[in-house]
Amino acid sequence: MDLNLPSFSFRIKEQNGKKLIFDNFRRRWVMLTPEEWVRQNFARYLAESKHFPATLMALERSLRLNQHDFRTDVVLFSRKGNPLVVVECKAPEVKISQQVFDQIARYNLELRVAFLIVTNGINHYCCRFDQSLQTYTFLPEIPDYQELEGEQ
Repeated sequence: MDLNLPSFSFRIKEQNGKKLIFDNFRRRWVMLTPEEWVRQNFARYLAESKHFPATLMALERSLRLNQHDFRTDVVLFSRKGNPLVVVECKAPEVKISQQVFDQIARYNLELRVAFLIVTNGINHYCCRFDQSLQTYTFLPEIPDYQELEGEQ
């Protein structure tokens, strides 16, 4: 499936009639769903094109909000170990809507990151969140890791 991202090579296999992709970040095989395809490609894009250290990236990180368990798609950390960016990935056919932004905003109630990214592999949106003013500013492109960490 073509995405609006650079092309990366992945290890993919079939097991019991299901396709699996090797996740280099989690170091294990995971089910290859359309959303997982976006997550894997976008994580590689962040690591290889935007210079986010792979060791500071967590895929499908558990999060507890109001006694409910959630999973963030990608959380990127600063070198000090603080959450810096949260990424919400959707399958390519899922339209990026206000509902998707509401979802990532809920996650940010707990994470309190300065940057939010939403992608379906075709369209990517990055915004800076000002905690004190409770406002979002959309950025024209996804900044490089050095730029983001420099703002911490």
